[in-house]
Amino acid sequence: MQNSFRKCKIIRMANDKPVVLELDNLTKIYRKSHLGRTQTSRGVENISLKIREGEVFGLIGPNGAGKTTLIKSILGLLFPTSGDVKIFGIPASQSDARKRVGFLPEVPYFYRYLSAKEVLEFYGNLSGMSRATLPARIEEVLKMVRMSEHAARPMREFSKGMLQRVGLAQAMLHNPDILIFDEPAGGLDPIGIREMRELMIALNKSGKTIFFSSHSISEIEKVSHRVGIIVRGNIKQIISVEEAHKTGINLEELFIKIVTDEMKGEVK
Repeated sequence: MQNSFRKCKIIRMANDKPVVLELDNLTKIYRKSHLGRTQTSRGVENISLKIREGEVFGLIGPNGAGKTTLIKSILGLLFPTSGDVKIFGIPASQSDARKRVGFLPEVPYFYRYLSAKEVLEFYGNLSGMSRATLPARIEEVLKMVRMSEHAARPMREFSKGMLQRVGLAQAMLHNPDILIFDEPAGGLDPIGIREMRELMIALNKSGKTIFFSSHSISEIEKVSHRVGIIVRGNIKQIISVEEAHKTGINLEELFIKIVTDEMKGEVK
């Protein structure tokens, strides 16, 4: 197994498709001043990565590894200390880049007194969607996430799984080219996890590029083309799921080994 680990150091996608998302030596350092002293902590450091059209890329790492910092940097919600993030060649901080992205946060929040349909109307208007086509699109995405029959119910009556589905409908509403999910299956029951997985696969088959983080190695393995393992702000390895299966690499064992070695300071 040790030889297999070494064989799987870095595996890249074929370069015959356009680059959708590109990270170039991305670094984010947090600074906090108190009583004249400045403390720093590392969010992510020197991350370079290319995600190509039609790829599903899964990011996995322990708590505090930098997954959310990386996602917020991609979304332009955090400004990098150094390095660049580009979406379709456009800096992530520009509105033209963000228009092509749909985002599902780990814990989506909506006004509790609004119905699912009203929530989507609000976000559709906010993003400048055509009022002539918005109603039909809302019906379409609610059907995709199996929430049509609950469209008129207020959000305060929804379970965690139902809120997650509305969040996914909101992310897909403007028909973005790339979808970014932060722990999309977090808090879902087994049925909800399976439905989320099936929907992600269907979205990818329809041509969507997906970048998502997860704590579940099994879910990442079922959905992703490639998996990035992030520890202490660095992506330690990028693995092709197809190649891992061909060579008999166990992703869970590989992940545990990388994290354990890093914590011991023995990564070579």
